[in-house]
Amino acid sequence: MPRIFDFGGREVERTVTVASLRALKGSGRHVAQVTAETAEEAAAAEAAGIEMVVCRAANVARVREGSRRVFVTAALGFADAVTPDEILRTAFSAITAGADALITGRGYYTVRMLADEQIPVMGHLGFVPRKSTWVGGIRAVGKTANEALALWDRFQRLEDAGAFAVECEIIPAEVMAEINRRTGLVTVSLGSGPSSDVVFLFTSDISGESARLPRHARAWGNLAALHKAVRDARVEALSGFRKEVASGGYPAEAELAGIADAELEEFRARLGAVGSKRES
Repeated sequence: MPRIFDFGGREVERTVTVASLRALKGSGRHVAQVTAETAEEAAAAEAAGIEMVVCRAANVARVREGSRRVFVTAALGFADAVTPDEILRTAFSAITAGADALITGRGYYTVRMLADEQIPVMGHLGFVPRKSTWVGGIRAVGKTANEALALWDRFQRLEDAGAFAVECEIIPAEVMAEINRRTGLVTVSLGSGPSSDVVFLFTSDISGESARLPRHARAWGNLAALHKAVRDARVEALSGFRKEVASGGYPAEAELAGIADAELEEFRARLGAVGSKRES
């Protein structure tokens, strides 16, 4: 496992680095990326052998509590930082807290600004949910020759802006394969087929927590049923407590703190004497 210095100046081990991700191009090998917003999720990802996680920029420190080894990409939300100063401040805060890269769906100017500071930047192309009004719905992007060519142009412009990687969301697998063999960007497939360098799914989908799975996702667990069982068990326990309070069954004798008879009698006597003094 490679050892590097992170952006906070700490000597650390990482499952992958920007250099090793770039070396995936043309190798036929893939690494996996999932979401993680808590220390528990990050620890689970590391234990499962997942190499990369993505989290909100504000949660980097929390995620790092769970894993010191996974490659963490911090998501720079549209409203988290707006002006150039805010963007840079948020970016530097995230990487010094332990992030290895930033992902942004903003324009090429933002990518170039971050790349000029040698911050590894991942873009977001294909279906970008917050920009879906431009494509008229929740759908794959690149399903016509014209749309696929326009998408390829965006890949080139993103690479020219200095990004090292790109999240590719819901792009037809055949289009993704053609683009992947032509771009120098590390490609991260979210519903865009197996031809990318990194394969990405949401932890909530993988674990079976989502109410409805997207077409491109698959569940390997059923945490929703476990969460329901926990909720039901909690309600059952609280209901039992409420009934026992109403019936007088709680608290019972064994659940009470006691006092020796002599001490109790002395307390009562002295309490009576204090009461008499107050009355006089």
